[in-house]
Amino acid sequence: MKCLIEMNGSMAGLDPAEIRSMQEAADLAVARLHSDKESFTGWVDLPETYDRDEIRRIRSAAQTIAQQCTALVVIGIGGSYLGARAVYELLTGSFAHLLPQKKPKLYFAGQNISAVYHKELMEVLESQEFCLCVISKSGTTAEPSIAFALLKDALILRYGKEEAARRIYAITDASKGVLRQEAEREGYETFVVPDDIGGRYSVLTPVGLLPLAAAGFDPEEFLSGARAAGQDRELMDQAREYAVGRNLLYKKGKHIEIFESYEPRFAFFAEWLKQLFGESEGKGGKGIFPASLNFSSDLHSMGQFLQEGTPCFFETILEECRPAADLCVPNSAGSPLAGKSVNDINRAALEGVAAAHRQAGIPMFRFELKEKISPQILGQVVYFFETACALSAYMMGVDPFDQPGVEAYKREMRERL
Repeated sequence: MKCLIEMNGSMAGLDPAEIRSMQEAADLAVARLHSDKESFTGWVDLPETYDRDEIRRIRSAAQTIAQQCTALVVIGIGGSYLGARAVYELLTGSFAHLLPQKKPKLYFAGQNISAVYHKELMEVLESQEFCLCVISKSGTTAEPSIAFALLKDALILRYGKEEAARRIYAITDASKGVLRQEAEREGYETFVVPDDIGGRYSVLTPVGLLPLAAAGFDPEEFLSGARAAGQDRELMDQAREYAVGRNLLYKKGKHIEIFESYEPRFAFFAEWLKQLFGESEGKGGKGIFPASLNFSSDLHSMGQFLQEGTPCFFETILEECRPAADLCVPNSAGSPLAGKSVNDINRAALEGVAAAHRQAGIPMFRFELKEKISPQILGQVVYFFETACALSAYMMGVDPFDQPGVEAYKREMRERL
């Protein structure tokens, strides 16, 4: 399978001699990632070695879910939900919940502690047949625990305890934890969060694949895309180049990376990238702060700052070369817009902004998706950014796969409860 993502780093403003100076560090990072000695690197070989029986179980569960319900509520936070939501919204678009479709629609819960959000969600579910997919390694994280308790009670009230248990799918630890114990006691169908894969790298495990399969997408298509990415030497060299470039810019004082797209459905993919890079690199007093903007909307609020504000950032542009639809601007819009393709105007905005920002000395990376968005392409994209992130963190001198600082706020929150 041909890889359909391409990076252009020519506008990053990096000197070839600087890039060469980082090659030894890049070599060490690549060797470390592929050494089989690092914790939480199970995702590296997953596209090659994944459990075919587990994929069959995922497909079977997805078929059952499709028969049971019109709505599947995915309960999780952080890596337990962001990847699936990012991919789902890229594949289905901005208004999927308002359009009729044969497969269950995905709803998301447990990513916040908002009573209003969850009350509104439960009101939406009153008119639908629904199932729950609860994702938690321990079963004790506050946000998903609250949502699961609320929605489980609603499920039992609607269907009774026995039928409710058949409508709950748990993705959790293989042998331990509160959720594992409950699942075995109540008879929920279960899938495993792999021990050697952290949450933000888990999109291509049951954490992401079961919800996406329930929504009608073939899990093996994502994995085949990721496999093609891992086997493509040129693409993996680009991941390495991107990691090197990020580190060089960081050393030059560019401490903020802005992920940008010109299509609204990339919004949650940017959220996943923010978690991936932020949680992987932000430790030990180090790290590039990840932010995101959606153009052209945010040009009307942030364009001035980007053009002439504090030069502390670089831009990473996500480009969709072949959007799924286009429109022609009616004549009533007047010159110079009348009769033009909306996609062509959007492209002109992208190229114009890039030219203006380059003239202002802002470093940029551009990533182009060469074909229409599909599960295979998204498998490639996910694997590319996971690889680049891990290499970048290693070169920065931090462990990409732990998050010790997260426990600080959880400890303080527990004390207040």
